[in-house]
Amino acid sequence: MRRSSELDSAPGWHTTADAEVAPGGLRALCSPTALTGGLTELAWLGAHVLMYPLGARMEQLRPDPGKRAGEQPPVARALFAVDPLAARTPVLLVHGLVDNRSVFAVMRRSLRRRGFAAVCSWNYSPLLADVARGAADLGEHIERICEQTGHDRVHVVGHSLGGLIARYHVQRQGGDRRIDTLVTLGTPHRGSLLARIGPTPLIRQLRPGSPVLAELEEPAPGCRTRITALYSDLDQMVLPTRSGRCDHPDLRARNVLFRGVGHMSLPMHRGVLDEVAATLAGVREPGTRSTPVAAVA
Repeated sequence: MRRSSELDSAPGWHTTADAEVAPGGLRALCSPTALTGGLTELAWLGAHVLMYPLGARMEQLRPDPGKRAGEQPPVARALFAVDPLAARTPVLLVHGLVDNRSVFAVMRRSLRRRGFAAVCSWNYSPLLADVARGAADLGEHIERICEQTGHDRVHVVGHSLGGLIARYHVQRQGGDRRIDTLVTLGTPHRGSLLARIGPTPLIRQLRPGSPVLAELEEPAPGCRTRITALYSDLDQMVLPTRSGRCDHPDLRARNVLFRGVGHMSLPMHRGVLDEVAATLAGVREPGTRSTPVAAVA
């Protein structure tokens, strides 16, 4: 049984912004959850700065042929009990703005440890100036993965801008044909107020109401990709908090709010790692409620 104070840091599944109870004011910023999350964010940011140079090279997909169902640890067998074949579906990790695959160092290792046999990251150009161009490049990379692995579908996990690029590919370029599940982490689905001070064409596309975001509000009938948006009330880059939600009448979208997790901490947070693994394994499905569980940093 959890203490009532622990509920404030729990992720919860909900379908409407009305269910979001975001703390506000100076008191919220000084809460134990916010202070702990802020310190954790600083620690992860420092570690990421050190790892950043190691992620500059493009990663090659190397499926692990040794991970067969009978050879998986008990935790992996339990994770894939509903759909054992989910462990074989390739997982592609897509980083955010001014970043590279090093941000997924912890998540990549975690997914492989949990039984996912084919996990790799994709670095798009640091000079990218257009979401649509990035989405088209992502589609080409996914085609190469499908050709290499023999799979018709892949899973994609996108952090920040990476999630928006993947969503654009799904909705506007027919990417739902290849992307089975899309999980976004701290993605500005409705833009971010911080983008108003950005000088580059790409950052201007992240402003609320931009033409790119308006395109994503257009109808998307028959979209086959399942989407889960993980977002946080302590995300310093996605403002306001509700901008991290994916709300569209034609999408099979599920939104999960985490308390006290910073923007750069999302791909490394234990609770987020658990949620991503369960979603990709098919344990979490749109339209099914889940009881909030305390998030562990």
